[in-house]
Amino acid sequence: MSLLENISLALAGLKSGKMRTLLTMLGIIIGIASVITIVTIGNALTGSLTDSMASLGANNIQVSMQERDASSDRHGDESSIVILEKDQITTEMLEGLMEAYPDDIQTLSLSQSAGTGKAQDGRLYANITLTGTNSGYKNANNVELLDGRYLTERDVLGSKNVAVISDKVVANMFADGSNPLEQEIKVYTNDQILTYTIIGVYKYEASGLFGGTAAKEDVRTNLYIPVTTAKKLAGTGNNYQSFTVTTTPGAGADAVVANIEGYFERYYNDSSRYTVTANSMESMLGTVTTMLSTVQLGVGAIAAISLLVGGIGVMNIMLVSVTERTREIGTRKALGARSSSIRAQFVVESMIICLIGGIIGVILGLGLGALGGMLIGSAATVSIPVILIAVLFSMAIGVFFGYYPANKAAKLDPIEALRYE
Repeated sequence: MSLLENISLALAGLKSGKMRTLLTMLGIIIGIASVITIVTIGNALTGSLTDSMASLGANNIQVSMQERDASSDRHGDESSIVILEKDQITTEMLEGLMEAYPDDIQTLSLSQSAGTGKAQDGRLYANITLTGTNSGYKNANNVELLDGRYLTERDVLGSKNVAVISDKVVANMFADGSNPLEQEIKVYTNDQILTYTIIGVYKYEASGLFGGTAAKEDVRTNLYIPVTTAKKLAGTGNNYQSFTVTTTPGAGADAVVANIEGYFERYYNDSSRYTVTANSMESMLGTVTTMLSTVQLGVGAIAAISLLVGGIGVMNIMLVSVTERTREIGTRKALGARSSSIRAQFVVESMIICLIGGIIGVILGLGLGALGGMLIGSAATVSIPVILIAVLFSMAIGVFFGYYPANKAAKLDPIEALRYE
């Protein structure tokens, strides 16, 4: 019997018991759909994280102070170190770093949180976070300026009361269409009222994978002020515990990291407690991607267990099918059908069940994956190799779990089969 004849017989058999066939396929459908969904959503999540981290600056290197011995001088439940100002990184150190590696370092980004507050003018208001920065912060964090200018080193050195506000603040506070530049904005905090002159407007970009839950008019945005002004407001002194380096295009991140750590080791070589470490965004992105891939693989493997359950279901229904068609098998063997033909008939039928189930599972998985990508806010990327592997694997399940029933059918004695009731 030819392959086409076996396929035709298999399809005819499946049509005669549609509900039973569908229930048999269910395990395969769920297994394949689960794997495809997990892989698709995992790719979307990885892409979203990659875009988010890239938006922070692909050429950025995070530099921060660390304890040499995490157990040294810890008291109580203290979870973070408190570094005295005399031990922190000074402005002179930062200037020396720029001078030492002018070809590798494009800018230095400094920042200081100064709390939260509310910009208010009568009934008009906007929630803000006071963030002190220097001029290098703009490039390091991809701040898109819409109007006016950003903070300059002159603003920082003079600790001026100037601010760059978001377009959200403009929409809330200057709804009449007036130009906010050079106007004053009052910020109310818990214990004081601060006044800043607006020098620029930047475009607000929601952070995080799913954005915030606040109403549009209540979204809290950064109000950028000179870092020295923020330090005076926060009372943190003049030195720094961390900063960001933006490397020049073409500079090797690993080499710059080594140079930065080597530079600061000169200052902290004699310190038994502190050191300065540097980490590139590229290496952090690689670490996050590896972790996501591991989790994705683990969850996918768990989901694939349902394929095993589906395969057992296929074997079970094929054994039932052999029992139901015992007389038919006996008749065919009595008419001269070879054992290999009987075996091929049942293997092909098992493969078709799994193949159809696999195709339905792929379609369902792609649909669920696309839905998951929409919820994440990132385009779901379809992994063609995974789809091909899933379909081929479903066919392999058909062969593996269909062979035993097929072999059992092929070994039936034709006389005993004809006598079977």
